[in-house]
Amino acid sequence: MPGEVYELHANICSVFSNPKRLEIIDILRDGEKSVSEIMKRTKISKTNLSQHLSLMRDRGIVTSRREGQNIYYSISNKKIIQAYDLMLDVLRELTRKKASQLKEE
Repeated sequence: MPGEVYELHANICSVFSNPKRLEIIDILRDGEKSVSEIMKRTKISKTNLSQHLSLMRDRGIVTSRREGQNIYYSISNKKIIQAYDLMLDVLRELTRKKASQLKEE
């Protein structure tokens, strides 16, 4: 793969490196939500949320639409949720393995 592909891959994966962005992905898994609803559920400031959503939109993770004064966000591709769930499965397996190793010691 050319280096540019690795760079693009890293940019998308960087979205998954922040706990609040992971929380936003999880909130949006069931469908479109308004900024105010996401803000209420994440308990982060509007400014901070705006920065996260802007980065996620720029990286192609979410899409947005305006309706009157409200902005709504949704996951751009269902494979984003599949990737989120896959990494969660890996985390669970690693946690079980580590717990098992600690019991053996």
